[in-house]
Parts: sequence; C-alpha cells; structure tokens
Amino acid sequence: MSGHAGWDWYVLGAIALLVLCSFLTRCGYLLFGDYFPLPEGLRRALRYAPNAALIAIVLPELLPWMPGAMPQVGVKAVAALIAVLVYLRTRSAVMVIVAGMLALWGLQALS
Repeated sequence: MSGHAGWDWYVLGAIALLVLCSFLTRCGYLLFGDYFPLPEGLRRALRYAPNAALIAIVLPELLPWMPGAMPQVGVKAVAALIAVLVYLRTRSAVMVIVAGMLALWGLQALS
C-alpha cells in the first residue's frame, strides 16, 4: 500500500468496519429476525418497499425535471409506456424487454 504501517492498518480497518456494517444492515433481519419480530402494521407496510424503491430509481430517469419546471416527457418515457402496453397485452417479460428496447432505439433514431 502506501508504505506507512499505521496508514495501511487504518485503511484496512475502515474497510473491514464498512464491510461489517454493510453485512449487518443487509442480513441483520435474516439473522436476528426471529428474536425481534416486527409489528403486523410494519410488516404490511414493508410489502410496498420494493415497489417504492423501484419507482424511486426508475421515475427520475423516465421523467427528468429541473427545479421549478414540469417533468419533460422524452423518448424513454414513451418507450416505457409502449413496454407497459406490451406487458398488459402479452404478460411476457421477454416481450416487454424486446418491445421496450426496440421502441427506445426506434424513437432515438427518429429524434
């Protein structure tokens, strides 16, 4: 590393603590969940966490906006709408991917 033994141990220790923290936060409930049961209201609320996280990641990419302005509908949003319509018609994940990508590439080529 840098040649300074104290600095090397500091960096390695920081990395080890970050790994431990990441492990505990990601796997903690799986390891200790039987000992700390969640209230039923919280369990019901957590059912929506994956959907909320997905929306929080995808929506800003599909509808970018600047402060004080309305969201701008672009080719990504139109391609996503086409993919949703294909899903509603076919119920096939593969067709959603194919239709969404073909729509995106086609709309990008036209614009």
